[in-house]
Amino acid sequence: MPTQFDFISTTDRPALLAFSTPEWLEATRSALNELGYKVHTAATHGDFLNRFTQIHYQVVIVEELFAANTIEENLTLQALQQMPMVQRRQATVILLGPSFQTFTPMQAFQHSVHAVINPSEMFLIKQLIEKAVADNTLFLHSYREAQNRAYATGRPET
Repeated sequence: MPTQFDFISTTDRPALLAFSTPEWLEATRSALNELGYKVHTAATHGDFLNRFTQIHYQVVIVEELFAANTIEENLTLQALQQMPMVQRRQATVILLGPSFQTFTPMQAFQHSVHAVINPSEMFLIKQLIEKAVADNTLFLHSYREAQNRAYATGRPET
């Protein structure tokens, strides 16, 4: 099978999806496209990890039962939960599944993601993604500013 290359430029806003339910995948892909994201889809857990470690995705949305029968079997979610925070903070990570109540902070915290969304609200997916990204950006604003200042002062002048 030939490899398809998809180049990411500095102006692109990449998003990564990991879904098993085709209807949810298409609704989410469509919403992200409308929001101006360049959408990639992971087919397997290995594909997800390969893509996530190579590109700084701005948005990552994972279905709770992605290639799994239970949330505990979701290897993609397990891998995200075990990654160092510095690796996860680059993206707004959203978990989508019927066992969640949309935007419940404790459920998101329990699964080490930024937001959870119940698929019964897929008709609002575009607005829910926008809100999750805006909330995450606001929450991490000071952290990212301090990180940028530390990087800037730590570099030798040329």
